[in-house]
Amino acid sequence: MTAPRRVLLTGATGLVGRRLLRVLLREGWKVRALTRNPDAVLPAAVELQRWDGTRIERDVLRDTQAVVHLAGEPVFGGLPTAERRQRMRDSRIQVAQAIARGIGALPAAERPGVLVCASAVGYYGDRGEEPLDESSPPGTGFLAQLCVDWEAAAAEVEVHGVRRVSLRIGVVLAREGGALVPLSRLFRLGLGGRVGDGRQWFPWVHVDDVVGLLRESLEQDDLRGAINAVAPERVRNADFTRALGQAVHRWTPFPVPALALRAALGELSSELLGSRHIAPRVALERGYAFAYPTLEAALAEALALERQ
Repeated sequence: MTAPRRVLLTGATGLVGRRLLRVLLREGWKVRALTRNPDAVLPAAVELQRWDGTRIERDVLRDTQAVVHLAGEPVFGGLPTAERRQRMRDSRIQVAQAIARGIGALPAAERPGVLVCASAVGYYGDRGEEPLDESSPPGTGFLAQLCVDWEAAAAEVEVHGVRRVSLRIGVVLAREGGALVPLSRLFRLGLGGRVGDGRQWFPWVHVDDVVGLLRESLEQDDLRGAINAVAPERVRNADFTRALGQAVHRWTPFPVPALALRAALGELSSELLGSRHIAPRVALERGYAFAYPTLEAALAEALALERQ
């Protein structure tokens, strides 16, 4: 029998991490999870390792066949102060750099075969109507530069002969959290509406497809570089607003003024007001079968389960 494979996972208590964790355990992986939360509750089969959120000890990487880095300070977890922006960078980039250094310090025969690192569609910045895929250059702004540096830090493992995949993740739709839960509550109260003029392209993805693409990245040895983790159905913000309103049986008459968002979020407001017309070219060319290729199906699944 083949020995079980072990993956080192950061962000195991997050929205995507919890789903991925369950899938990996079901498929026979051994999971070593790094967590800063002393009260973290994870399945008994998970090997918990405490850490400070930035440094990776070399011994933690030993006897692992893969590393998945999903941890990061939430982008919309509070006011975009200079201190929070620094935490956003450190929690992503410093950890990716520490992982690369730790892997490089291991003998070549003991190094994991792959690092799969989260990234985000913020990489592309605000691009209006321009069609975008994985070959498109990065945009400008704080989050675009954050993603560029994040991916570059993860790519340092390639110097050590380790395959690297960076998943540029769109707005994740899931019953457990993320954007959909607070949005659906607002919409049920009749307070939902398009953002700004509503014409900006809105790249979304169901959480099951993020997990599916993470699994593909772990399993497919010829998959490397950037992958857009967005659904193949491309919609504008007004389309998303209309679909969510219909799903919760509410009108959506009140737009969120762009000035109000800029006042509240500063430069991060561009993440909601900006437009990214993104295609998941790599996933489609490789024949990945999206579990939820349409917004209607994704909302129906997530909202139906949310009500249970």
